[in-house]
Amino acid sequence: MEISLHKHLGFHKNIVEFFDHGDDPAWVWIAMELAEGGDLFDKIEADAGVAEDIAHVYFTQLVSAIGYMHAKGVAHRDIKPENVLLSADGELKIADFGMATLFEYHGKRKLATTLCGSPPYVAPEVLSRSTQSGTKGSGYAADMADIWSCGVVLFVLLAGNTPWSRPVEGRDEYGRLNEYSEYVSSNGRPDDELWDALPLDVLSLLRGMMRVDVDTRFSLEEIRRHPWFTRPNKFMDQKGRVSDPITMATNMFEALHVSFDADPFSGTQRSTQSDKMDVDQSAAKLASTQPELPTEDMLFDWAPSRKFVVASTQIGSGLAGLPATQSMSTSNFLADEPSTQQFSATPSVPMSRTQMARRFRDILPAESLTKFYSGWTLNLLVPHVLESLHRLGVPTPNTARPTAQDSQCMVKVKAQDSRGCPMSGNIAFSIESYGDGLLLAEVNFVKASGDPLEWRRFFKRVAVLCQEAVFKPEY
Repeated sequence: MEISLHKHLGFHKNIVEFFDHGDDPAWVWIAMELAEGGDLFDKIEADAGVAEDIAHVYFTQLVSAIGYMHAKGVAHRDIKPENVLLSADGELKIADFGMATLFEYHGKRKLATTLCGSPPYVAPEVLSRSTQSGTKGSGYAADMADIWSCGVVLFVLLAGNTPWSRPVEGRDEYGRLNEYSEYVSSNGRPDDELWDALPLDVLSLLRGMMRVDVDTRFSLEEIRRHPWFTRPNKFMDQKGRVSDPITMATNMFEALHVSFDADPFSGTQRSTQSDKMDVDQSAAKLASTQPELPTEDMLFDWAPSRKFVVASTQIGSGLAGLPATQSMSTSNFLADEPSTQQFSATPSVPMSRTQMARRFRDILPAESLTKFYSGWTLNLLVPHVLESLHRLGVPTPNTARPTAQDSQCMVKVKAQDSRGCPMSGNIAFSIESYGDGLLLAEVNFVKASGDPLEWRRFFKRVAVLCQEAVFKPEY
């Protein structure tokens, strides 16, 4: 079904294009457009979001893609950050049609009954009207469920966090309403700091898209007519394309910041215990096209960023801290490396990147910035990171402790994020050498599955706990 529906969609500028497919006795393959800009939500700061104009650009492009799909009778049913990618020029691209369904054909509509999606983004009727535990559901309108999910994505673009863990009403052990219950009981006006921080003009749009009553939920046409949707935007041209990708990428880059003064234990989740309650275990059983992969299988997804990875016999003993007099080659690398700027008091795009920038990805690289550099040897650094994981309550397997001569190490991570959803990946350590002979450790947090914003939030907490080992541009 994924192949036939993706092929059926044809070309749209905001949908990853389908090229070809084939199979053999072992594999089914699909050739499709490469989203050279990487994941959109890898470039959004957790708990901060993006500027209103930038959120408006990407929401407009999301609505354009979903509107095109719905006109073809296809609903996506798995709209979430993991499936929102970017082109090299910063244009939004919807991906992954494994949960897509044909809800209308030759004018005849049908209801969907499959329980699918990601708990924070799924519409409430998907949980209440789908088939589960052997009980046939009454069905839901898949296109209207997409509209709800688009509303949650808009909220996350602006706030950097989801409004709730899942759209299920409940109370905690003290009788307090969970976040979704507060939203429902207040008619979309909860007493919540995230909602309070949103631009006033967008609130009525969000409430319209996330109406529990499907019959009164905004249609795509109502969304397109809303004043916030039709507002002028300096970053978008008349055709809905990014008009100034360099400036927009620069603004997004400079918003990515790790504050070492932040409390890693404060918790960004505002939810009460009832937000994590399983109601008939429905959220835990949501179908997914991105199953949780064994972290052992993720080794191919990571490689050291420098070609000068050294053999263990080259490792010296003088790596415990960066020397005060770094040679130019190392200094230049660290100054030009995008990931180091997020640890600056005032992040800025390296001058070398702005001078050469022609496209969005020249400023914001495709890869995630969830990594840091250190002057510590791995025998000191790895235990320090493991201790930080333990303090955060993240289970760690029995990882062999590296020696001072080891040049690589991998720590597997499998945990629940702040919304109670699963996430997994690897923390990859590698010692890298530069032309001046200085050795640095690169610590790369490689996500295998889970919400990109939650993975970044996890990375930031570990970085704060390990801050004495993290290279900072000011020093």
